[in-house]
Amino acid sequence: MKLFDPTTAAAARALTLARRPASLAGLGLGLVDNTKFNSDTLLRELAERLAARHHMTVSVTNRKRSPSHEIDGAGITALRAQADLVISGIGD
Repeated sequence: MKLFDPTTAAAARALTLARRPASLAGLGLGLVDNTKFNSDTLLRELAERLAARHHMTVSVTNRKRSPSHEIDGAGITALRAQADLVISGIGD
């Protein structure tokens, strides 16, 4: 019997983190809904809490066609132009 082992060694690579704002106060929030069940509910609740605590406002929302699809070019352009911070939601 032949067995296939699908595991591989972890690939090491350099990682650069995005700059973090000094404060969340008044920032424009971008939301990406991945269309999973409850993703929209989770994002809406999170946005409400951020608004109450940090006076953030939702400046742009993007809804993906499905969890496996990427955001289209126009959506990325809108997020870059209108949002200071982007949260991509999951659900389930």
